[in-house]
Amino acid sequence: MEFIVNYPEPVGSEAEMLESGPIGGLARASEDAGFYGFSLTEHPIPSARWLDGGGHQTVDPLVGLAFAAATTSRIRLLTYLMVVPYRNPFILAKAAATLDHLSGGRLILGVGTGYQKSEFFALGVDFDERNALMDEALEVMPMAWTGEPFSYKGLHFEARDVMSRPRPRQIPIPIWIGGNADITLRRVATRAQGWMPMAGGHITAATSRTPYLGTATDLAVRIDRLRAYAGDRADQLPILFPHVDRSIVEKPGVDVERHREAIGALEALGVTHLALEAPMGEKQSLEFVQAFGESYIAPRGR
Repeated sequence: MEFIVNYPEPVGSEAEMLESGPIGGLARASEDAGFYGFSLTEHPIPSARWLDGGGHQTVDPLVGLAFAAATTSRIRLLTYLMVVPYRNPFILAKAAATLDHLSGGRLILGVGTGYQKSEFFALGVDFDERNALMDEALEVMPMAWTGEPFSYKGLHFEARDVMSRPRPRQIPIPIWIGGNADITLRRVATRAQGWMPMAGGHITAATSRTPYLGTATDLAVRIDRLRAYAGDRADQLPILFPHVDRSIVEKPGVDVERHREAIGALEALGVTHLALEAPMGEKQSLEFVQAFGESYIAPRGR
């Protein structure tokens, strides 16, 4: 199993950003500790009501990951996740290709359809079109990444004999899709290179408009369904799951065997990558990545 550290985002409308220190510094510490990836999430214009109900602000993930790329050389850079329908797919493809090229081919584009109606309204995007916009972007972006001329008629645009450079180092850039719905599993199986199931309680599932994964059995059922849809591609698809036990982050050197057992159980189900959100505070986040690396990554021989 590989491990990914997510930069923590502060909760509430009064919260200040970047309380856990420079993004580049935490990314470098994560790389030194042996983490496979470093991730940033996205909420470009959340409502104050959602923030006060437990939501959070974010930095722009591609800009933030560019800072992470500049201070590291190996660690993978993950958007966990970007909301594709918020953007024209050519703008997203260009930004992703630029970051992938400049970072030496380290970007993983984690994406989703989105669920915050207030953000869709603020950005002038029709919420009811989000699935159609997602599907056309999954078609268009790999075309743009070839660097060769192509044409495409979308829902709100028509591109005639266009081309985009620079090409990314990876062709295509790996796309991992987040969500638990059946439509997501089918997209992963046919159009993507990885799946990011969403964990959390019933409220989180309802808010994000995705089926609830409450037990290991629920996750196993979804993994089996993905494998059935993917066929021969099934063994090539990474599965990134968020670790939901905060104690492994708050005290990574305590209860090591219990957490190893939990990680092993996820591996047995087919989970290949585990995401952990670092704690708030610069000192705390740096201590966490170092301690987790010593307790869980180093013993695996990395």
